[in-house]
Amino acid sequence: MKEESIGKFRSVRTKLFATIVIVFMCILIIVVLLNSVILKTFYIFSKVNVIKSVYAQLNQYYQGGNEESLDLEAELEKVATRNEFDIVIKTDTNIVSYTTDKSFLNLARKVEAIQALAQSNDPDNILYKAKNVTIQNVTDEKTNLRYLLLTGILDNEYQLYIRMPIASIDESVKISNNLLIAIGMITVIISAFLASYISRKFTDPILELDGIAKRVANLDFSQKYQISDTEDEINNLGKSINTMSEKLESTIRQLRTNNCELEKDIQEKSKIDEMRKQFISDVSHELKTPIALIQGYAEGLKENINTDEESRNFYTDVILDETNKMDALVKQLLELMKLEYEKREFSDKEFDLTELIQETIRKSQVLLNEKQIQVKFDSEETRMVYADSFYVEQVFNNYFTNAIKNCDTYNQEKYIEISFKKKKDQLRIFVFNTGSNIPEEDLDRIWRRFYKADTSRNRENGGSGIGLSLVKAIMENYGNAYGVENQYNGVEFYFDLNTKPKEEEEKKEEK
Repeated sequence: MKEESIGKFRSVRTKLFATIVIVFMCILIIVVLLNSVILKTFYIFSKVNVIKSVYAQLNQYYQGGNEESLDLEAELEKVATRNEFDIVIKTDTNIVSYTTDKSFLNLARKVEAIQALAQSNDPDNILYKAKNVTIQNVTDEKTNLRYLLLTGILDNEYQLYIRMPIASIDESVKISNNLLIAIGMITVIISAFLASYISRKFTDPILELDGIAKRVANLDFSQKYQISDTEDEINNLGKSINTMSEKLESTIRQLRTNNCELEKDIQEKSKIDEMRKQFISDVSHELKTPIALIQGYAEGLKENINTDEESRNFYTDVILDETNKMDALVKQLLELMKLEYEKREFSDKEFDLTELIQETIRKSQVLLNEKQIQVKFDSEETRMVYADSFYVEQVFNNYFTNAIKNCDTYNQEKYIEISFKKKKDQLRIFVFNTGSNIPEEDLDRIWRRFYKADTSRNRENGGSGIGLSLVKAIMENYGNAYGVENQYNGVEFYFDLNTKPKEEEEKKEEK
C-alpha cells in the first residue's frame, strides 16, 4: 500500500511536470504556425503599403515640374535600394524615363518582362486595385520567381512599374521559424527544470502530509507538519492535520486512561469475587472436620453419654479446642486472602531481627525441650532489617514451627540451625532442621494452600496447611526471594529481607 501511494503522488508530480512542458510546447508550436501563416501575410500587407506610398511619393515628384528641381534619379535610387525594388518609369510616348538597372540589355529584358507580367491580370493574384494603380502577386515564368508588381499611371500620364521579389519574405519566415524553434527548445529545456522544481515544491509537502496521515492512522502522533510563513492551502492543510493529530492523541490518551481505570475496576471486582468464592470454598473445606467434632461432642453432652465430671470436662475441652482452631483458621484464611488478592501496604521500619528470633525461640522452648531439639543460633550479633516486623514474625514463625514438627535425628544429631548470609542490600535468613528430605515432587507443592506433604500426620501435629501459603503471599508482596532446598542431612528453608528502604536501593541503581 505504501509503494502504491507513493507511486500515485509521483504520478501527480509527473502529470504536473508533463502539463507544464506540454503547455510550453503547444505555445511554441502555435507561435511557429502563426509566424508561418501570419508573418508572411503581414509582411506582404506591409510591403503593399510601402509600394503604395512610393507610388504616392513619385506622383508628388512629377507634379508641377518638380522633377527638374529635384535630383530625381538619386531619390529613386534611394527608394529602390532601401526597399529592394526594381523601378521602371516610361513617358506617355513609351520612352523609358528611369530604371534602377543601367544595363541596356537588362533594361530591355526587364521592360519586356514587365510588359508581359502587366498583361497577366489574374483576379486571384490582385492584392490591391484602384483607379490608376494595380498591385498583384505574379510569377516570372522564365525564372519561376514570385514578385509583387505595381502597375500604375502617374498624374502626368507617365507609366510606373515597381517590382519586389517575394523570395526574401519566404527566407525571412524560414529563418524566423528556425530561430523560434531554437529559442523554443531552449525554453522547453529551461521550463522542464522549472517544472520539475515547481512540481517538487507542490508535491513534497503533499508527500509529507501523506506520511503524517499514515502515522496518525497507525496511532503514531510523533511527527508534526512544519508550518511555514506562507499562508497557502497546503500550509492550512498542514495546520489542520496537526490540530487533528493533537486532538486524536489527547482523545486516545484519555480513552486509554479511562480504559485502564475500567480494567482495574473490573480486575478488582474480579479479584474480590474470586477471593469471596475461594474463601467460601476453603472455609467449607477446612471447617467440615472441626464442625463435625463439635457437633458430635455437643450431642454427647446433650444426651449425657458420660455422666462423670471428668468426661464432661474432656468433651468441653475438645469443643473449645476445635473452636479456637476454627477461629485461628478463619483469621489465617482472611489474612491470606488479603495478601493474595490485594497489594498490602506494610508498615516497614528498621528493627533488630536477632531480637525477634530470640523471642520466637523463647516461646517455643517448652516444645523444644519436650522433643529434645537443640537450636543453633548466634544471638550475639545485631542484625538490622527494614520490613514490617509483624509479617516477618509470621514468616519466621512458620518456618521455625515446621522445623520443630519435622525435626528428626540424623547420625545421632537432632537440631535446628538458624543462619544468615549478607548479599548487597539484603539479608538471607536460613532455617535448617535435621531429618528426612521432602520428596522432589512436593518441593513446589508445599507452598499451595492446605497442601500437606505428610498425609499421615494427625490434626494435632499436622497444622492447617496455610502457613507456607502465608509465607509465599508475604514474600511475593515484598518482591523478595524465598524457597526450600533438601540437604544431605535435612531440609533448609530461606527468605530474603531488605536492610534499607527500597527507595534508597532504586536511587543507587539509577546512579
